[in-house]
Amino acid sequence: MMHRMKILLLGKNGQVGWELQRSLAPLGELVALGSDSTDLCGDLSNLAGIAATVRALAPDIIVNAAAHTFVDRAESEPELARLINAQAPGVLALEAARSGALLVHYSTDYVFDGSGDQAWVETDAAGPLNIYGKSKFEGEQAILASGCRHLIFRTSWVYAARGTNFAKTMVRLAQEREHLSVIDDQIGAPTGADLLADVTAHALRATVRRPELLGLYHLAASGNTSWHGYASFVIRTARGAGMDIKVAQDAIERVPSSSFVTAAARPHNSRLNTNKLETAFDLHLPDWQYGVTRMLTEVSK
Repeated sequence: MMHRMKILLLGKNGQVGWELQRSLAPLGELVALGSDSTDLCGDLSNLAGIAATVRALAPDIIVNAAAHTFVDRAESEPELARLINAQAPGVLALEAARSGALLVHYSTDYVFDGSGDQAWVETDAAGPLNIYGKSKFEGEQAILASGCRHLIFRTSWVYAARGTNFAKTMVRLAQEREHLSVIDDQIGAPTGADLLADVTAHALRATVRRPELLGLYHLAASGNTSWHGYASFVIRTARGAGMDIKVAQDAIERVPSSSFVTAAARPHNSRLNTNKLETAFDLHLPDWQYGVTRMLTEVSK
């Protein structure tokens, strides 16, 4: 058994944070904070506050599941995105380095420029296309520069049963409309927050025993699809589950990204190569369809 560890979780109310509350609880004493926590500061926009929280708790492990994830809004509030996604992880990393704590942090496929059609490996050069991606990459760099013990997991297309997500939006639209247009030139792997949380717990257990496993990993469900393929799968699954779907399967139109004007540019290729993670931790990452089906079953009950 592990020594009874103290774990500080930040961002407890987000999609990943909510699932981490479940997966981390068996590993030790868990203190979970949100941006609205009152006794201790869990607000990543308050750098002095989160530093004071780490010093007060003296955790063995800090898990940062908080982020500014509004990709388009980040274009018009770059200072806030940078504060939460870059400066705050830097502060957590410095506190971790000072105390010897292990920092777990989540990053994104958006650190890449989305060129080509090969799955990105951890050593590929970053080239973010938008403020969100730039701020997340800067956060990674700050953690590396601190010299703290860390696990960074880059992931893609995150969803959960809790809160809003693309799949739920597609089901709602398919119940209201007879025709849908969905982007088909962005490719990635829809990845469940529950999978991220469970792999995090596995990796933490292994890393505490084997420090050589520390580092940066790509973590996403297996396989890949376009947003159009994702929407088509979701609507077919919802129809099969007996939900009242108005749109015909052949009335889901494929369109290019250029059909939708957004403030932030999106990468076309968000494929992540997960071989490093699967080998290091002896894990099998399930196909993306598995988790999406489970989530749809959960929300349709």
